[in-house]
Formats: sequence, C-alpha cells, structure tokens
Amino acid sequence: MEQRGQLAATDLKGLSMGGIKVEKIKSWIVGGSLFDQFNLCVVGAITLLLLCTCTVHLRVLSKTMTPRFLIFWSSQHIDTPPQRVYENNGYLMISANGGLNQMRAGICDMVAIAKYLNVTLVVPELDNTSLWHDSSQFQDIFDVNYFITSLRDEVRILKQLPDELKRRVKNDSIYTMEPHSWSNLGYYYYQILPKIKEQEVVHFNKTDFRLVNNGIPIEFQKLRCQVNYEALRFTPTIAEVGKKIVKLLRQKGPFLVLHLRYEMDMLAFSGCNEGCNETEADELTKLRKVGGCPLTPEETALALQALDIDPSIQIYIAAGNIYGGERRMAALRAAFPNLVKKETLLAPSDLKPFQKHSNMKAALDYIVAIESDIFVPTYGGNMAKLVQGHRRYLGYKITISLDVQLLVNVIDRYKKGGLNWDEVSQEVKTGHADRMGSPTQRMEVPENPMHEAYFYSNPQECLPPVSKNSKST
Repeated sequence: MEQRGQLAATDLKGLSMGGIKVEKIKSWIVGGSLFDQFNLCVVGAITLLLLCTCTVHLRVLSKTMTPRFLIFWSSQHIDTPPQRVYENNGYLMISANGGLNQMRAGICDMVAIAKYLNVTLVVPELDNTSLWHDSSQFQDIFDVNYFITSLRDEVRILKQLPDELKRRVKNDSIYTMEPHSWSNLGYYYYQILPKIKEQEVVHFNKTDFRLVNNGIPIEFQKLRCQVNYEALRFTPTIAEVGKKIVKLLRQKGPFLVLHLRYEMDMLAFSGCNEGCNETEADELTKLRKVGGCPLTPEETALALQALDIDPSIQIYIAAGNIYGGERRMAALRAAFPNLVKKETLLAPSDLKPFQKHSNMKAALDYIVAIESDIFVPTYGGNMAKLVQGHRRYLGYKITISLDVQLLVNVIDRYKKGGLNWDEVSQEVKTGHADRMGSPTQRMEVPENPMHEAYFYSNPQECLPPVSKNSKST
C-alpha cells in the first residue's frame, strides 16, 4: 500500500548527499564574483538534481518498506486499499439463503460475480424465512463497513440502492430471478449481464451453490478467499464473546470442537431415526426428506475412542439443541466427561444479545471451531466444509473428516461380535490416516460440478501448492 507523508524539517548542518556536505555549499555562497556566482549556479543545479534523485529513491522505498519503518514520515496510516474507478454496468441485489455458512459461501460467490460483471453489489440480505426464523441481517453478524471498505479496490458495494432505484423496489418492479446452480462465469456474462444492462438492477433470490468449484480464473478464486477469510469479519460484539469462550477453554488446556449435527432440523432433513424411540421416530418421519444420516452421539463416542482421543480432553459441542436431549448424550458424556458448550461456559448476560438469533450463535461456534486444537464434524454440511477450508487456509490445522460409511460398517460389525475392539480401532485409524486436514488435491468432476469436492472445503488456489500425486478429496 502506498505510504503518504512529508519529510520533517531537517537540520541541514550534518546532511550528506552523494558525498557533498551542505556546510561546503554554504561556504560557496559567501563569494560575490561572477565566477563565484556561476559556480554557485552549477552547484545549485547539481544539488537540486541530487535532491530530486533522493526523493525518487525515497518514494520507491516507501512502496517496498514495511509501514513500521516509514511511520515517522507518514501523516496517517491507512489499512484500506485505495478507491478504484469503476465501470458500472448496473446493480446486483442478493438474498442469501440457508444457514449462516451456506449464506457466507454464497456471498463470497456473489462478490466474485459482481467483480467479473463490473456491477455494483448491494449489501446482501440474509435469510429470515428458513427453519430457524432468525431475523438477523448482514450488519448484525458482519462488520458491514469493513466489508465494503476492505473490498473497495475489487468491487463497488453500497449499503442500499440509489434513491431512484429504491422506488422500483417499493413498487415491486425489480427483476427477480434464481440463477442456475453450479454455473460457470460464462453463464453470468452471456445470460445475466445483458439482463442487468437491460433492467439496470437484478435481484438474485438464491445464492447457494450458484458458481462452480473449478475452471474459474485464479484471480476470482483468490477473491472468493479474500471475501471469506478477510472481508467477512464478524461484528465486535460477536468477536469479543467468541474470543472469551476460546480464552476460557484455553485456560484449562487443549480442546476439541465437535460439530455434533444431531439437531431436529438435520434429522428432519435427512430422515434418520436411528436410536430414536417410537414417538421421536414418528415425529421425524413426518418431516423427513432423503439424505445421508449423521452419526449419532453414541456412534460419535465410539469413533473418537477408536481414534484414541484423550478421554480427559475438553470437548466443546458446537451445535443447537441435541434431539433427544441428555438421554442421547449419555454415552458420549460417559466416554468424554469434559463436555462443554457456550451455555455452560458463559453467564446468561453474555448470551442475552444472541437469544432468538441462531445465526449469531452459529457465528460464535464458528470462531471457537476455527481456534480449536482439533475440529471434528459428524456430518459434511456447510459449517463442516467452511470450517475445514478455513483451517486449511490457516495452516492445515487438524480437522478429522469422519468417514461415516466406514464407521457405521465397523461399528455394526463390532456390535454383532464380528470385530474385537483392537480391530475396530485399527480399522478406524487406518481409514482416517488421510482425513486429518493435511494438504490434498481438490477432486474435479467437470461433467458434474455438484459432485466435485467443494471449493470452500479446500480452496487450493489460495494455499501452498501440493504434489500432483496427493490424494484427491
């Protein structure tokens, strides 16, 4: 970043430029002859040339030296990039859908698309209609001013539309659409950009999975990372409470964050009722949809034991209300008694601002998960993927991606007497040797992008290069 400032007034007495001392220049000024005056002119011209040369060198140095070395001649330190002159092809409004992490990924994609199309992005709306019925908006979760300013040399972002376009929103005359899932940038250039130029403003009512994982120019892949890991900074209120939780955990030693995805909404979505009583199974059946089943708390306990996780480690439960309550948590608590969650670590007053705001609570869990010594998700949902990617970005921190299919198979054989415990542990350890968050290639399936490895779980374009022989995930 260019440093601006002025050199402070300097005592000329000891200044040296190219070996010519200023004291010598002063002695030449005393003489009054024409020859002396001619010499004075020559010396003056040389001095001026030297001064100009030094100024040029100082300007060059100012762009390469770190700010701490230049602070003495900088009138003001500016952390934000300079404002760019934009070509504006129109305006893009977006309504991000889903839970916090699904919306987060969608917002990153939309920033990249806005830059590619040279359109002005309006600060996103967040989903208030999902199962959680959370009324939080963007500025309640993210630092909106930092979001806008930190990206201002990439894309123009406004908090709201200009007045003449606001009236169109009030009159319900804004063109609204759902962009195609897993589309490449060509779709947005040839299909969406003409629509924006025609309508002046377009509203996307969905943002999840609207951009492919691969085949994107690297500058836009890196922009997705910049938005996700730098620009989407949580509000000071959320950040402070998140740091407080981490501090309380650190005071007692290492900790593992378990994203135990066993809440009612997850089970309703997946249609899984393993271990539920008849009443619970009936309730879930009414809400069920097709999908993979998350590990139960009992299965999770066996998986962690098989991996030789220290039974005395603190385990922070990053989740909402576990379906079935303490009855379902009994086996996990028996195996790992140091179970904690934000509600047991904090005073009710600390959590008061977050009541009835599930996305704000999810933001707290996200902060703790990023900072944990080990992160273990029991289901490959959006939080699991985004936290894994963030931890890769921060230096491949340990993230155990549980192989649910392997675990269920091994546990079933164990329960039926087909395996002893040592055999269970060996199979689980062997099956997870390459699932610890280490560097790996992102799997590509060009003909079916939705089955590729997710960009946000392994943003390899933003990470140190890995060997081509590395296993794809």
